[in-house]
Amino acid sequence: MIHTNKFGLTAVVLSMVLAGCSSAPTDESTDIEDTSVQTGQVDTSAIDDSAMDAATAADTVFYFDYDKALLKPESRAALLEHAASLNSSPRSVRLEGHADERGTREYNMALGERRANAVKEFLVLQGVSAGLIEVISYGEERAASYGSNDGAWSMNRRVELK
Repeated sequence: MIHTNKFGLTAVVLSMVLAGCSSAPTDESTDIEDTSVQTGQVDTSAIDDSAMDAATAADTVFYFDYDKALLKPESRAALLEHAASLNSSPRSVRLEGHADERGTREYNMALGERRANAVKEFLVLQGVSAGLIEVISYGEERAASYGSNDGAWSMNRRVELK
């Protein structure tokens, strides 16, 4: 008799669980009321206008040839503007080195670091304090362009100044 009661109790609990799991019809329509995008404002009143103009006018991405860490002439021109801006209004910057997907992960990390250090050395030679410059390498991990062709690879061989 005890065995029958346990079985009956188990059957009742199981049927209650199954009844609780049944699905009810749902409304699948979703209305989106506001699709506007808000943009933030930046207060630039404390920044020297000439330094701000030079920094925003110059390129902040510097490209490299395949398997090289040598600055191109167009990169040097932009870096001269950044150096002048950093000398007149010192602030911390980060140089992020990148490589394309060819080569091993370890090799590309080292290549990205060599590229970022080439940019750092150029800025330091222009009088920028080395203590203001952080160097980091992402290797092939943060591609700017996805694809396995010359166009994509050339976009990924870069240093970004941030």
